Amino acid sequence: MGIHRLNHAVLYVSNLERSVAFYRDVLGFRPVAMTPDGFRGAAFLQAADSTNDHDLGLFEIGAAAGRSQAGRATVGLYHLAWELDTLDELAATAERLAAAGALVGTSDHGTTKSLYGQDPDGLEFEIVWIIPADLLDDDALAARKRIGRLDIDKERRRYGGQTRGGVGISLPA
Repeated sequence: MGIHRLNHAVLYVSNLERSVAFYRDVLGFRPVAMTPDGFRGAAFLQAADSTNDHDLGLFEIGAAAGRSQAGRATVGLYHLAWELDTLDELAATAERLAAAGALVGTSDHGTTKSLYGQDPDGLEFEIVWIIPADLLDDDALAARKRIGRLDIDKERRRYGGQTRGGVGISLPA
């Protein structure tokens, strides 16, 4: 099975309008008109620069649904990770997540620079910038064995805010 990438994710949410607004306003997803006729309680969204038919499906299960307990009290998916092109985009996303009260952490994983967020139902996600293959060095590779504090400004000074991440790793060189 030769997997090339994640095509889309489907999430159960308690309030469809609230979740669509979050993913649209905070993360820049746009609604895609593809909900089957007569079907209520679902929305499909596409990331701003995506070529996928849709990247996110949201299915409403109602206000009585509790927040996600995956990893705390139940089994389940911990998070998905979405990759951004530049550290400037990562910094701007961190600001939007913080303003929405949705930024729950940041990490420097050596080769990846990560933000962690939660949507209104407590579903977690990661937003990453990956060091391009031609800029990897022994320090970055060794740092994959630890989780460090992310300093986005320091990383922008080191790699450049507009350097396209993931080239030669998740994108062709």
